[in-house]
Amino acid sequence: MNQIKLTLPGEKDYFTQEAFKTLRTNLQFCGQDVRTIMFTSVGENEGKSTVTLNLAKSFSDLGKRVLVIDADMRKSVMAGRNTDATNPKGLSEVLNGLAKLEDVVCQGENTTVFVLFAGQYPPNPVELLSGKYFTELMTLAKEKFDYVIVDTPPLGRVVDAAVIAPNCDGAVLLIGHNKVPYHAAQEVVNQIRKSDCKMLGVVRNNSSVNTHTYYHHHAKKDKTENEMA
Repeated sequence: MNQIKLTLPGEKDYFTQEAFKTLRTNLQFCGQDVRTIMFTSVGENEGKSTVTLNLAKSFSDLGKRVLVIDADMRKSVMAGRNTDATNPKGLSEVLNGLAKLEDVVCQGENTTVFVLFAGQYPPNPVELLSGKYFTELMTLAKEKFDYVIVDTPPLGRVVDAAVIAPNCDGAVLLIGHNKVPYHAAQEVVNQIRKSDCKMLGVVRNNSSVNTHTYYHHHAKKDKTENEMA
């Protein structure tokens, strides 16, 4: 199995890591049957890859085996931005029958975090994600890993996440900008609910709030806060 080095912004920052521990705990309280979790957003560049990998590392710290699936087969940045992997094969090759999961999945150094990269950009991502092979992949992944975290394209831009959602136990909306229109966020939530996927809650990324309340965790200076349903 290929070993990769993970680059996780905020990895050594106490408040950032506390925020991810809170997110991890909130997800655990969603129930033992919530083990495949999809992250989406309204727009691009809201930090999904960084959040999903940091969350996976947080679960790994508890000894959990976690698979992160980079399902953005249109415009993925995870391999180049968050790891040292170079042009890795991944999800598109698995769904096209060109590779097996065990041959292309990578493991983060000194962690139990495993990553299935997006792979080569295919011309038909929606067709691949809506086919039986993606369903079979998710079933297999759930058997082999304690948690499966799926990083999806922004649902406010393309439909891919809505196609992925029925194969997940729950979904989380990530909001990384201060100017995401309410109606746009609500439309994303409605699309997730129409897919019969449980809406677990919202994560606010790049928050600068520094107060604490009973139901929220607010991390200091450009960190992550979350509210789970």
